[in-house]
Amino acid sequence: MKQMTRSEAIDALRARLLDVVDDEHSICDVAARLNIYCHGFAQWTFHELKRRYPTIVRSRPAITPNELHELANRWQLARQTARGMPLACDVQLGEGTLRSCKGWDEWSSADLERFHQELVGEPIQIVGGAAPARSA
Repeated sequence: MKQMTRSEAIDALRARLLDVVDDEHSICDVAARLNIYCHGFAQWTFHELKRRYPTIVRSRPAITPNELHELANRWQLARQTARGMPLACDVQLGEGTLRSCKGWDEWSSADLERFHQELVGEPIQIVGGAAPARSA
């Protein structure tokens, strides 16, 4: 089995994920639609999604799930552009109070190994360095 560092595994996943996104669809949107990776917006209930995007909800108290999904997608794309980063997973690492998730830090090494198998098609073992544990 191929061994990789956590950073190398993230680089490989980033490259694969960049193949499925475009200027109108963040990885959060694509992952939800294709049922891949973290499942993006679909991993949360409507109530949880509202909690993760309070600025959007505050200005639109009667927002529907579809509207919130669309506006959250636009939010992620705007943050990517503003920060000059390729994926929402990269942006989320430095967002502070604007974070909707923990980005790459959301995943344990075991999670990243599973995602690599699913998306890249190759089993790996992550070696070296401390990895954050996924929080509940």
